[in-house]
Amino acid sequence: MPAVTVDDILLLPRISEPDPAVAQDRPVLAVTTAPSGYEGEGFPVRRAFAGVDLRALDPFIHMDQMGEVNYAPGEPKGTAWHPHRGFETVTYMIDGTFRHQDSNGGGGLITNGDTQWMTAGGGILHIEEPPEDLVMTGGLFHGFQLWVNLPARLKMTGPRYQDIRAGQVALLSSPDGGALVRVIAGEVAGHRGPGVTHTPITLLHATLEPGARLRLPWRADFNALGYVLAGSGTVGPDRRPVRTGQLTVFGPGDVITVAAGRHSDGPRADGHNQGLDILVLGGEPIREPVAAYGPFVMNTRDELVQAFEDYQAGRLGSIPAEPHPGHDVL
Repeated sequence: MPAVTVDDILLLPRISEPDPAVAQDRPVLAVTTAPSGYEGEGFPVRRAFAGVDLRALDPFIHMDQMGEVNYAPGEPKGTAWHPHRGFETVTYMIDGTFRHQDSNGGGGLITNGDTQWMTAGGGILHIEEPPEDLVMTGGLFHGFQLWVNLPARLKMTGPRYQDIRAGQVALLSSPDGGALVRVIAGEVAGHRGPGVTHTPITLLHATLEPGARLRLPWRADFNALGYVLAGSGTVGPDRRPVRTGQLTVFGPGDVITVAAGRHSDGPRADGHNQGLDILVLGGEPIREPVAAYGPFVMNTRDELVQAFEDYQAGRLGSIPAEPHPGHDVL
């Protein structure tokens, strides 16, 4: 699981160990296992938030782990053009390559540690698909997509696209060098990630070597979730066991504790021990009614009906013309 790695983790800024005399560890409220399904044209996903109360997820709405799958030639799949309104999509690629294009002019390729951050706001159309060369050759595909809600006052904000390269994320180390932390958005121990968010959140990807422990300072006014991308370990002060495909909902406090199992589950494809790979995310709850259906996340049923009507009337944007070889597009 490459994402972003470093040659010498001990050269990175270190996250100071929270003072146990004053820090309050967040307890584990629940651990759920994500069911498997298919998205778009048929690529496999794990529904990370399935069965979890929206009040515990707020300000997040939905998250899919895409893959991990090793496609044969001709197998890679994506999504067709589709609309969104009322929230932001965050797509983080760990292995493989995905292409994004939207009706607002945003887009590009994301690969191995890159993130695309699309604010749908008042309305946008977009497509996500593997590039042609990946379809031809096949290969590893692994990432996730997160939906971040927008408050009512920002539901109709203008669309925006952020292209976050792997080299832009803030890289941190645990005090003993046993954990690498990649901060994509928000702040951890005074270090900020590159993602610019309408809704205050923190999003990071941590890789722990077997037996390593990580204690993260966390804003007390944020909720806190941890999703295991790969490996196994424990979460919380009571060391609740977790493994690949499981989501932890943490309770109140200002420290999140995660640890990797002491025994490796075997080497990864890159030759390293498995350890634990976990997404840790949280944000300031919006605490507003949520009316969600398909590609739209609004506050009321009437707003959902309006979103569908606007989409059908072409008011959410138009699909850009595709240039054809040998012809200029004016």
